[in-house]
Amino acid sequence: MNIEAEKPMKPRSTRRSLAAVVLGFELVVVFLGGLTIFGLNAVQPRELGFAIAGAIVLLILLAFALMRTSAGLVFGWAAQVAFFATGVLLPGLFIAGGLFFALWIYCWVVGGRIDRQRADQINPPTGS
Repeated sequence: MNIEAEKPMKPRSTRRSLAAVVLGFELVVVFLGGLTIFGLNAVQPRELGFAIAGAIVLLILLAFALMRTSAGLVFGWAAQVAFFATGVLLPGLFIAGGLFFALWIYCWVVGGRIDRQRADQINPPTGS
């Protein structure tokens, strides 16, 4: 029996984990926002609401798929901007988009701080 030494797992990024949670909830809200744009005839043709929501959903899914890379975070930022911009079509989406944008920034800042603290605990800085 060949037992190989296990490599220690690299700790998961808190920033990326929090970002994935925000994107998951945002995915549902974007879909419902698209249904609302469609149902209220906020744009003509009505199907354009589905197309806009579908494009943002694709951005979110790309961000999910690429979350382990920096491209995932870029797609996440693009999704935040796009969702906030849908407020032009339906003013209530400014509120929802703004809340998710604020959550995204919070996850970015606090997650980064937690990641730095964790890195300092795992590899304490050496100095005199």
